[in-house]
Amino acid sequence: MSSLQRTMLKSKLPPTIPGGRIGRADSFKKSRIRDYKPCMWNEFFTEKEDVVVDEQRLFRVYRTKKPEKPGPVLLLLHGGGYSALTWAHFCAEVTSMIHCQCLCVDLRGHGDSRVDDEDDLSADTLSKDIGDLIMKLYPEEVPQIYVVGHSMGGAIAVHFAHMALVPSLIGITVIDVVEGTAMEALASMQSFLRSRPKYFQSIPNAIEWCIRSGQVRNVDSAKVSMPGQIINCTTNKLATNDLPLPDEVLEEAHHTSMFPNAFSISEDEEVGNAGEDGAESVDFKKPTTTKAATDAAKNYTWRIDLAKSEKYWVGWFSGLSDKFLNLRLPKQLLLASIDGLDRTLTVGQMQGRFQMQVLARCGHAVHEDRPHEVAEVISGYLIRNRFAEAAGEFRCHMPSC
Repeated sequence: MSSLQRTMLKSKLPPTIPGGRIGRADSFKKSRIRDYKPCMWNEFFTEKEDVVVDEQRLFRVYRTKKPEKPGPVLLLLHGGGYSALTWAHFCAEVTSMIHCQCLCVDLRGHGDSRVDDEDDLSADTLSKDIGDLIMKLYPEEVPQIYVVGHSMGGAIAVHFAHMALVPSLIGITVIDVVEGTAMEALASMQSFLRSRPKYFQSIPNAIEWCIRSGQVRNVDSAKVSMPGQIINCTTNKLATNDLPLPDEVLEEAHHTSMFPNAFSISEDEEVGNAGEDGAESVDFKKPTTTKAATDAAKNYTWRIDLAKSEKYWVGWFSGLSDKFLNLRLPKQLLLASIDGLDRTLTVGQMQGRFQMQVLARCGHAVHEDRPHEVAEVISGYLIRNRFAEAAGEFRCHMPSC
């Protein structure tokens, strides 16, 4: 190849990176860098309010704006360990599809809610909290309410509807919680909780863990949801109170990771020269382990110790399928897998006693992984039952599995 040809070919290549050559491993690492900057609640909700139910109970609620046309209030109940912010992206999607208002609640012992006895997480107590909160928010006339619950929140939604605490309840959607599979999963729940890190160096590090561990597969959802699940170890306040983060904290978190890729091999430089006989130098730099890095940076920890709630787990899910089927309300069940049905619900589904929808390619936090699809399914269900009107150009589609 002539020098002219080489010059012409080089002119079509992108400019070289200044400061020397970047190796293949470094270039791959740079291409894998993701932004874990946390998001604020006001990007998705119009107002937040601390509602004092009585002297012993204060609950944090988040609301979207009131609809332009009359529509129901979607009462959204989060799962165990989550907070009301888990519904952020879902709220943005569903309010763009139908005329409705979303009401998200931090349940007892979660988020920014404060009660005297945070360890009492029985189904009856949580259901009564919701009923009392609704009556406090709407003392004169309670609007039409459609309740949606995920995981533990789904179980509480069924108990809440079964107890008939609110007369204007018009329907229920339960997301990825079934009595049979939930009872089977309880045996391994403690080991799962022990496998989680106890502390996080920063909020971005917690968001990074949330994505890398697979708890949430949608990084945009994790950015707003994860700060509502952890507290500052110094102030003992929810991490959302530390937002927005200073630029220097974001910059540091962008270049450091407490959770290296499991398939990568960390290589550190040798300080000093090895001897002529091939023996290692005494100045060899020992890599820092992930555990040591985690223990050295105990800035944030979990808002709630779910392991302590074990005595209530059976009460959440025992008899759940029968209670769900016996509700005299329109019922919908969303699952992440068709294998999640137990025998009771399988028979009920074949009898047409509720609508079921399976959303593939998502984890347990279905509404966080695929907020648009979940909003479409619930919006379509509300429109078909004439509980809400379509907003904008949304078109209702028939359900399918």
